[in-house]
Amino acid sequence: MDFAVEHRVEQGLTVVKISGEIDVFTSPRLREELLGIIDNGGLHLVIDLGEVTFLDSTGLGVLVGIYHRLRARDGSMSFMGVNDRVRRVFHVTQLTKIFVLHRSLEDAIAAHEAHAS
Repeated sequence: MDFAVEHRVEQGLTVVKISGEIDVFTSPRLREELLGIIDNGGLHLVIDLGEVTFLDSTGLGVLVGIYHRLRARDGSMSFMGVNDRVRRVFHVTQLTKIFVLHRSLEDAIAAHEAHAS
C-alpha cells in the first residue's frame, strides 16, 4: 500500500486519513501535510490510522511535534481507527497518556463537542 494523506472537514473537526507505513521515509511528507493543514486553519485534528500498516519512532516524533504545535494554538489532536499493531506502539511508548484513541469518528465528534461546551 502506498503512503497517502487525505483530509476533510466534518462538524468542526479536520479528519486526516493516513494510509500505508509511517516511517523514516514517509515522516517528512506527513509532517509537511499536517503543517499545511494547520497553516490553513485546521486546529482540531482527528487522525484516522485505520489504514496505517506500520508506525516507527520517527512517525511518533512527527505526531508528538504536531500535537505540541496544536496545543500551543489551543488546538487538539486525537486518533481513530487504530489497529492492534499501532495501538501496541502507543501503549508501549506510553503515548496513550497524552493521545486520545477513539473507536469511531462519531466518538471523536462527541468528545470534541463535550470538551468545547
